[in-house]
Formats: sequence, structure tokens, C-alpha cells
Amino acid sequence: MRIHPTLFITALVAILFCFAIFHVGAGAIDIPVSEVFNAIASPISEHYFIVNNFRLPRMLISMLVGASLALSGLLIQGVIRNPLASPDVLGVTSGASLAVILLAVFWPQAPLELIPPTALLGGFIATAILLFLARHLLQRPAAFALIGIALATIFSAAIDYLLTVNPLEINTSMLWLTGSVWGRNWSHIPLILPWLAVLLPCAFLLSFKLDILALGDDTATSLGISVKALRVITIIVAISLASAAVSVCGSIGFVGLVAPHLTRSMIGNRHLLLIPATALTGAILVVSADLFARVLMPPIELPAGVLTAFIGTPYFIFLLCRYKNW
Repeated sequence: MRIHPTLFITALVAILFCFAIFHVGAGAIDIPVSEVFNAIASPISEHYFIVNNFRLPRMLISMLVGASLALSGLLIQGVIRNPLASPDVLGVTSGASLAVILLAVFWPQAPLELIPPTALLGGFIATAILLFLARHLLQRPAAFALIGIALATIFSAAIDYLLTVNPLEINTSMLWLTGSVWGRNWSHIPLILPWLAVLLPCAFLLSFKLDILALGDDTATSLGISVKALRVITIIVAISLASAAVSVCGSIGFVGLVAPHLTRSMIGNRHLLLIPATALTGAILVVSADLFARVLMPPIELPAGVLTAFIGTPYFIFLLCRYKNW
């Protein structure tokens, strides 16, 4: 089923707007939808403090994280031409998480600004290991994905070991590792917004070449595209997006896998249209996951990553079955 791209993107904007309003209003203190805008704009509102200091930045961070993870998955799938690729499935987010945990364990007083470059370094190291191990399997999606899963398992085991031998860090770290925007505030937005602001235009610049690359390496080369350089640049952009998201809220799984597939099934394979649609879809997934995680078991707040895993795991199994002959 295909939908006109303009109509689909407009619908996504409307859906995201609705979820954002409900996200700001939901919580231990429910704020009626009619009062949400007043609470944001009016300092004399009784809900002004809680909305502007806690809920509004949390909602914005959820949007930015979802958009970054979804775009990362789209770019990885496009450049590797692998329908099962995503930053979490391939172990990129696990590598970034391991790097941040190492920083927290060995330098607990590290400044907040040091987390993004640390996560970025971890993501690049994980990707370099993956590409080395699977250098002959780039055209075999299932095998490539399985190597990524194995790497992610190794990184997760290393994280578990570090938390076991450093029990004082376990509570905060476990909440972060499950993928949560709990406790995030305005100070966390500069950790991800500049990355998305710079890398989103880069993704648009790469969109036309990614469309040509989808026709095959030989066709792309004959049209004057350096396939190797394109892959390197696109992977750098994708890893940077995923690592920036991980540095803010930990590992929220399967957003980078589910969002690109949903948008492709609706509007086709043209990346110029897929990029905004996928970013909006990813933002909707994380904002809605965080919203439902807050209201399902009050007063307990589940991490958003728990709900995205419940959605993404069956979807990943479906994709493995669909591409079992690849």
C-alpha cells in the first residue's frame, strides 16, 4: 500500500503533534490538553514549572533521539543495501554504550560534554570491528545481521561484567542502558541537537547518490560515483547520529530498524522523501513509547527502550523469516 509522500508526511506531522501534546500532559499530575499550551506559555500557570522544567525538555529529547536513531538506520540500510541493518542490530549502539559505561566506571566525575565524543568513539570502534569481521558478507543481509548481533552480545557481556565488578554504578547505569529519557532536562538537548542540525542536511546531500547506489555498485560507478567514498561518508554520518542519541538516553532499540521499513512500505525508496518521513516516524515511535511507558504502570515509569523492544523484536523476527533465503 503506497500513499502520496506529501500526504504521508503531513499525517506524520499531525500524529507527532498529537503525541507531543499528550506527552506533555500525561504524568503523576495530569494536565488537560486544553491547558497544555497555557502551561507552556504562561509563567502564572500552576503547571508552568513542571511543564517547562521537566516534561517539555523530555518530550523534545524524545523527538530528537527518535529522529536520530531512525535516520541512522535509514542511512545504514541504504549504504549497505541490507534490509536487516540498523545501529542496534549491528552492535553500534552497544559499542557506544560500552564506551560510555567505561567512562562512567573509570571517571565518574567526567563532564557531561565528554559523553557524546566517548559514545561516538565507541560506535566507530564497534563499526570498524563489524566491517572487518563481515567484510565478505556485505551482500548477505541475514549473515551480516547475525554477526552484528553476536558483536552486540559481546559488548553487552562486557557491560554486564563492568557493572558487576562496580556495583555502585549499577542503578544509574542499568536505567540508562535500557534506554530511558527519565530525568533528562534542557542541559541534555545541546548534546544531540547540534549533531542532528549538522548531519540532517548531510543526509539530504547524500540522498540522490544513495538512490543510485540502490541500483548496484557497477551502475553507481559507471555514473561517476565513488562507491567506497560514499559508503565511508554515509557510515560516518549514520554512526554519528546513533552515537549522539546513545549519549543522551542510552540504547533505545529497534527504532532504526522499524522506522525505515515502515516509511519505505508507505512511500517507496526515494531517499529525498524517506529522510523527513523516517525522522518523523522515529520521533513518533520514541515519543509514544515514552508516553505509554509513563502511563501503563503508574507511579512506576518503564524505560522507553523496553516498549520499543517489545515492538521491534517480533518485527525483526518477521524480517529474518522474510529474508531467510538471502
